[in-house]
Amino acid sequence: MSGILYLCATPIGNLEDMTMRAVRILKEVDLIAAEDTRNSIKLLNHFEIHTPMTSYHEFNKYEKGRYLVGLLLEGKNIALITDAGTPGISDPGEELVRMAHEAGVTVTALPGACAAVNALVLSGLPTRRFCFEAFLPADKKERREVLEELKEETRTIVLYEAPHRLLRTLQELFEELGDRSLTVVRELTKKHETVFRTTLSAAITYYMQNEPKGECVLVLAGEDREDIRKREQEDWCAVPLAEHMEHYISRGMAQKEAMKAVAADRGVSKREIYAMLLKDNEMEK
Repeated sequence: MSGILYLCATPIGNLEDMTMRAVRILKEVDLIAAEDTRNSIKLLNHFEIHTPMTSYHEFNKYEKGRYLVGLLLEGKNIALITDAGTPGISDPGEELVRMAHEAGVTVTALPGACAAVNALVLSGLPTRRFCFEAFLPADKKERREVLEELKEETRTIVLYEAPHRLLRTLQELFEELGDRSLTVVRELTKKHETVFRTTLSAAITYYMQNEPKGECVLVLAGEDREDIRKREQEDWCAVPLAEHMEHYISRGMAQKEAMKAVAADRGVSKREIYAMLLKDNEMEK
């Protein structure tokens, strides 16, 4: 029988957030795969965990991943930990999980701290629907594409950012998305944890005068659905009525159905569309 891959969440700042189950599993497994062994050894020493450890990170995730899956297939139990938080969230752990599933290895997760979720619930912004973007791509083209996608994202948006890139990212978000409600959460669970409720424009002004410190989570309000509808209506209203009608009629709609669809697009009544069409016909005569 193959072993089990345990995804063990670790504290994101406060060591008291380590769960009793995580400590037990880390003591019981045959091997711990850690993103940074130099960082993780401090955690293991604190909880008197003496299990052997190996590195598993972005630059060896494929080669080391195959090695770890081989050990799992031999019956070894392995725990995966990241520098802080839940493995697989914005780190190479997702690749190992995929490889383990493909090999038929059992994978289970031990719940615990996650910076994205902590920041979201602290933000004061809607939490029912949200999207997590982690760090914006470094590649300029890909970064622009992601920002373009976020323009009409109606869910609350959660992003990670390092302090030395924070101001630039806020400026890009403001330029692409316009002004939005924003909560900047930093130093989560630590002594100097701060929850800064503001707007994109005000945050830019603030951080131009105050140097950002500590890892940050940005929780950004999604686009208002009504604003999206208004923009769409404005776009349709700029299209000649006859052309708008032809858009639907050419797709097989009857004239009455097309009028109804055009009215919905423009945010007016079907009666108004009918009156406008009559007026256009009279003017042509």
